[in-house]
Amino acid sequence: MSGDDGVVKPDNMTVRAELVQLRQEHRDLDVAIEAVQSKPHPDTLQVQRLKKKKLILKDRIAALEDSLTPDIIA
Repeated sequence: MSGDDGVVKPDNMTVRAELVQLRQEHRDLDVAIEAVQSKPHPDTLQVQRLKKKKLILKDRIAALEDSLTPDIIA
């Protein structure tokens, strides 16, 4: 599908499928972070990297959710 500006936009089904995948990855990172932090001597650098990746996923999820929300002109 193509928008007025010539940019090809993915359809809602594609976006929703990506959202499902990203949300699962986000949950998996929660589990991974918990596992690293539960060790007697957790690798703080690894925890920081996992949290950063989780934040990037969260931002991508928010952007995709926003793309599914129709623009409302008040």
